[in-house]
Amino acid sequence: MKIGMIGLGNMGMPMAKNLLESGFTVYGNDRSELAETVFQQAGGIIGLSAIQMAGRCAIILTSLPSTAAVESVYLGEAGLIHQSDENIILIDTSTVSPEVNRRISEEAQVKGVAYLAAPVSGGVIGAENRTLTFMVGGRAVDYERSLPIISVLGENLFHVNERIDSGTIAKLINNLLIGFYTAGVSEALALANENNMDMNKLFDMLNVSYGQSRIYERNFKSFIENEEYEPGFALKLLRKDMGFALQLAESNQLHLPISQALFAVYEEAEHAGLAEEDMSALYKRIGHQKIAFTIGGLK
Repeated sequence: MKIGMIGLGNMGMPMAKNLLESGFTVYGNDRSELAETVFQQAGGIIGLSAIQMAGRCAIILTSLPSTAAVESVYLGEAGLIHQSDENIILIDTSTVSPEVNRRISEEAQVKGVAYLAAPVSGGVIGAENRTLTFMVGGRAVDYERSLPIISVLGENLFHVNERIDSGTIAKLINNLLIGFYTAGVSEALALANENNMDMNKLFDMLNVSYGQSRIYERNFKSFIENEEYEPGFALKLLRKDMGFALQLAESNQLHLPISQALFAVYEEAEHAGLAEEDMSALYKRIGHQKIAFTIGGLK
């Protein structure tokens, strides 16, 4: 089976490589020539546009960083929807707003093209280890057809329901919680640091207490402990997804005051220069605010 992967970034590259290792013929496309070269060296095929992929592949997956990128790839005369035939399956693993899912789905229905909105969770490690969680919205028959592919990439596969944006809603709720957990870990560890706690011993204690969480383990063990913040999931992307969650709440006339306040914290951290660093770098911002308060008096 010939598979296309559009977007060879932190998530798309390991997914595409795993498909190669599983014996599929995989075509890769990315704006970065370096990413395409790396993929070619791994055995992938490059040099095809998205439109050319639509004429060769049975399934095309997309893993894109922004709403604008998703709209550019899928919509319009030169988009995948318009250029694909009814035998193809298009699977978007990006996280965009539910409204974008619905607009793409409407075009897909007019054209008779199978489209699934299938955001993933598990981060780069999950993509590399084939342990991703897929949260899929769309027709059950299309989901069943996608299983031979997504089962290679993840171990937790959920067809939420046939509402196209249902997987995205699940993902936004997931990432809203991640925003809370990351902020909680940042503040708790800032407090521990100010009181000269042994951070590793504290982790060992809390990891067998109710303070344990997967985000605590991820953020501390992979980033904060080593003071290295090369992004597994960039802070700006978490802020983006939290914004989509708040938009969803607004569309449901639901007031989420704590989420709104927390969103402002991430906006401030992004404006302070942490946008491109891992979300765990919020910990650095908490420490900076303490220093600024001590030196300058009132903020």
